[in-house]
Amino acid sequence: MSLSSISSVDAVAAAALLVRDVDGQYRPARAEEVLSQARHVLSQRVRRGATMSSPQAVKDYLRLEIGVLEHEVFCVLFLDAQHRIIALKQMFRGTVTPTSVNPREVVKESLALNAAAAIFCHNHPSGVAEPSRADEVLTSTLKTALSLVDVRVLDHLIVAGIDGLSFAQRGLVLCMGPT
Repeated sequence: MSLSSISSVDAVAAAALLVRDVDGQYRPARAEEVLSQARHVLSQRVRRGATMSSPQAVKDYLRLEIGVLEHEVFCVLFLDAQHRIIALKQMFRGTVTPTSVNPREVVKESLALNAAAAIFCHNHPSGVAEPSRADEVLTSTLKTALSLVDVRVLDHLIVAGIDGLSFAQRGLVLCMGPT
């Protein structure tokens, strides 16, 4: 876009992200267009076969996917032995209050996908990313259940709007590297 075409855009639009419509004219992007493109960019970073070397990319992706939901969801990011992504699965859904998570179902899905490692993630619709005592107990229970079938738990992430919290960074989950 040339400088002269920018000067023809009003001051509000100049500060906004612009998209080109079918007629070749630039217009301010709608919020949903920006979010859709952001989801696409982040999903390319967090896609099947990608190595999980950046916890920040996972947090960013989860903020867009589940951080804005008005109901609670519990997801598992299943990884292979080299910590490459196999799948991100939404396992359980709740309301505005805690989601009921069944460890048996998480173990079954881990085995079905032949996962070697897992990262748990859920959102807090309240907007507060701090873990509850129930979150800590659930993480410990799932970690114990998965250890019986040789699946390592690397982290548990909580997202609440734009905030994110990592259990591993807080020392609540011992993070182990690939074997």
